[in-house]
Amino acid sequence: MLAFLIGEAFRNLRRGGRVAVSAVLLITLSLAALGAFWVLSLNIGSAVVQWRDRLRVVLYLREEPPAGEVEGLLRKIEGVGGIQRLRYVSKAEALQTLRRQLGGQAGVVAELPSNPLPPSVEVTPAPEASTPEGTRALIQRLSALAEVEEVQGGTEWVERLAQWQGLLQAIGLALGAVLALAAILTATTATTLVLHARREELEIMRLVGASEMVIRLPLFLQGLAQGLMGAAVALGGLYFVYRLALPTLEPLLSLTLGLSRATFFTPTEIALLLGGGGLLGALGGLAAKGGRPA
Repeated sequence: MLAFLIGEAFRNLRRGGRVAVSAVLLITLSLAALGAFWVLSLNIGSAVVQWRDRLRVVLYLREEPPAGEVEGLLRKIEGVGGIQRLRYVSKAEALQTLRRQLGGQAGVVAELPSNPLPPSVEVTPAPEASTPEGTRALIQRLSALAEVEEVQGGTEWVERLAQWQGLLQAIGLALGAVLALAAILTATTATTLVLHARREELEIMRLVGASEMVIRLPLFLQGLAQGLMGAAVALGGLYFVYRLALPTLEPLLSLTLGLSRATFFTPTEIALLLGGGGLLGALGGLAAKGGRPA
């Protein structure tokens, strides 16, 4: 029975002709559009997580504390709450870091009459303080300390990156939904054409006792096959473009987002995309009407 149903489904695909091919192409386009925005969103999401982990708030101190008072100062700063980790940077260490950053221009530092760099404390906010509101509250508390001259840092640009991620997701879903609707309608049309072409044959099947499930199941399988083929082509196309663009894309991502490698779909996400294609085609098959002679 199963072999008969599958055979009927593929015969229906052939009977659908160009309309069936159009349904596959539209499913391919809808999933390719959705998948492209999804891949972009995944990479931006990775950058957001990475930069939130790297978030630092820097406190510039009014004066350099004596060596014996540094631990006490750090405990006082930690006492404001919302802090995961602290690191004290002396004036000498700050100057040494500047020399390393200048590289071949480090000789300029030797010409300075004195060390102009202030001592500072690098603060890593706790996870609950890594939101824009949490960071602003932490900065306010730190700014109120008498030893602190200035506080720098914040999550605004990271949050803007997260907003871009949300925008990409919304655009991808909207475009994918429009194309998916067109794909369902085309799959429905292809299946309806098959029903009309076989209406006399189907009526004979009913007369000899075939159930509606036996008649309709090949149509469902026809739509499912169309959807899976469209999803497979979309995934293949996306992966081809990903591999083709990778040598150019990775240096750009490293420069702009700090990502060492662009990511593609995980096996779970690939399964979801394939399942989405199968669902689109199956819905088109189920929605078809007709098949009874006039």
